[in-house]
Amino acid sequence: MSVQTISNSRSVRESVSEAEWGTRVELAAAHRLLAHFGVTDLTHNHLTARVPGEPDHFLIKPGDALFEEVNASNLIKYDFEGNPQRDGDPVLRGGGLIIHAGLFAARDDINAIFHTHTPANIGVASQKHGLLPINQHGVRFMGKIAYHEFGGYEFDMKQRAPLIRDLGDKKIALLRNHGSLVCGESVGETYIAHHNLELACQGQLAAMTGGAEVVLIAPDVRDYIAAQDRANAGRRKGGGKDWAACMRLVERLYPDFRD
Repeated sequence: MSVQTISNSRSVRESVSEAEWGTRVELAAAHRLLAHFGVTDLTHNHLTARVPGEPDHFLIKPGDALFEEVNASNLIKYDFEGNPQRDGDPVLRGGGLIIHAGLFAARDDINAIFHTHTPANIGVASQKHGLLPINQHGVRFMGKIAYHEFGGYEFDMKQRAPLIRDLGDKKIALLRNHGSLVCGESVGETYIAHHNLELACQGQLAAMTGGAEVVLIAPDVRDYIAAQDRANAGRRKGGGKDWAACMRLVERLYPDFRD
C-alpha cells in the first residue's frame, strides 16, 4: 500500500491559499461522504475540483487511494497536462488526465467533476432509453443529460475529444455501459446533483424490476416541475441546506478528513 500520507498537514495548509484549503476540505468531505453511503469502486473513480485563483490547476486524490482515505492534505494538485505541482508526486494519467483535466480545460464554467461507477448508474447508462421521467428525482434531469458511447477504458488521449463533444454544454452525462459524470460550479452543488442522479437511477431500476409496467410523469407536470426548480434555484446554490447538512455529518463521523 503506497497511499501518500502527509505527516504534518499544516505544512500543506500553510503552503496554499485559504481559498484552496477550503476547496481541499470540501473535496475531501465529498470523498468521505460517498464512501459512507456506499459509492465506491475501490481505488477507481475520481472527484476533482478546480483550484480557486489558479484556473489552470485542479485537485485529485492519489491514484491508489480509496475514497475513505482522502483528506485535505493528500489531494494532489496538477496542471491540465498532468504535471504535478509538488515535488515527488507522480505524473497524472488515465481517467484523471483524459476526463478530468480535459473537461476542466474545455469548460471554464465547471469547477468540480465527479465520475463514479455504481450498480444503479451503470445500469441506467446501459439501458437504451437512458434515464426516464419515472420519479421526482429523475424528472429534474430531463433535457439536461448527455450520453456518451463506450469506447474502452479512458486511457488514451484520443478518447478525450469525443467525451468533450458529447457533453456539449451540459453538466450531466451517463456514460454508456460505464457510469456517470456529474459536473458543477462547486463541490457542494456537484455532490447534491450526484446524490439526486443516483437516487433517480436506483428508483428507475426498482420500478422496472420484473418487467413491471411503469407510469411516466406527464409532460405538463414535467414542465411545471421545471418551473418550480427555476424558482428555487437560489436556495440550492452551492448545494444549499443539503450540503450544509452533509458537512455536519462528515464532521461528526470522519473529522480526520480535514487533516
